[in-house]
Amino acid sequence: MCGVTTASVGLAALEKQLHPRFLTLAEREQIRDLHVVGHSLRAIGRALGRPASTIKREIDANSGAGDYQPYAAHRAAAARRPRPKDRKLLREGRLRRFVRDGLRTRWSPEQICHALAQEHPDDQSMRVSVETIYQALYFQARGGLKREVQAAIRTGRTRRKPRRDPGTRTSRFVDPMVMISDRPAEAGDRAVPGHWEGDLIIGANSRSAIATLVERTTRYTMLVHLPGGAHDAETVRDGLVRTIQTLPAHLRGSLTWDQGSEMARHKQFTMATGMPVYFCDPASPWQRGSNENTNGLLRQYFPKGTDLSLHSPQDLEHVAQELNGRPRKTLGWNNPAERLRDLLTT
Repeated sequence: MCGVTTASVGLAALEKQLHPRFLTLAEREQIRDLHVVGHSLRAIGRALGRPASTIKREIDANSGAGDYQPYAAHRAAAARRPRPKDRKLLREGRLRRFVRDGLRTRWSPEQICHALAQEHPDDQSMRVSVETIYQALYFQARGGLKREVQAAIRTGRTRRKPRRDPGTRTSRFVDPMVMISDRPAEAGDRAVPGHWEGDLIIGANSRSAIATLVERTTRYTMLVHLPGGAHDAETVRDGLVRTIQTLPAHLRGSLTWDQGSEMARHKQFTMATGMPVYFCDPASPWQRGSNENTNGLLRQYFPKGTDLSLHSPQDLEHVAQELNGRPRKTLGWNNPAERLRDLLTT
């Protein structure tokens, strides 16, 4: 099934707390339960807050005699995890000597790394990262070589200074974000129109942008012209306010956005439009799935690596009209413009 020996996997490895991107045993059990009763991959993904592609890979890789095996899958995943390797700088050789000589002449780890690349441009065995050097130094300090390590590290510390506790981090914005987990249920199930997803598509060298808005129920798209392609928080706020104010009040339910700095003025946007903003979790584009899909379609008109500031408001309106006129399978082969028209006339 997986090509990995799992018999020797210990209880500690199975119960180890992992990064949230890895599936837990409870999630694997939930996949099994939902899969058995016939739920689709997308439905299982929604239940777990995972992409459908993750669910498909998991089931494909861990289905034995036709049935998904959550416990075998978890043991196999735990067995694949440890990949112990010898520390580069604990092995005697040219690389260790080069690093040691550099430290003795009071070079910093960063200076040593650049010198290695310059003096041995074609020898990949003479490469080491700054982090690896620091780890080796602090490892030595635990072994009783504190004086030598203090001489090599300019701060004189023999223990790494801990970074700020993630739980005490200040908010990304001055005005606190309201996360997508607090978004009303009516926005999540697409039953009530007026809830929008938004993002930027970025031009060449990140010097220009267009803001995109997609209504979750109808998939209707609005493109926001940003003067000169600027996408600072103030320009994006003004462009979004100008566009949203063209909508009737019953289509101003909410806006879901990622945590990009362009939304730093989200509170001012809400005050001007009466429209709350909900923020996605980091690295979770599927939480704005309609907008992500639409942005992919828009790249047909606005290719990556081009200057988006060249497009006028009239250009954007033309593209939006063309996109909103396309029949959509998810709308029963109606188009977004027809669906929005029905909402406005009823």
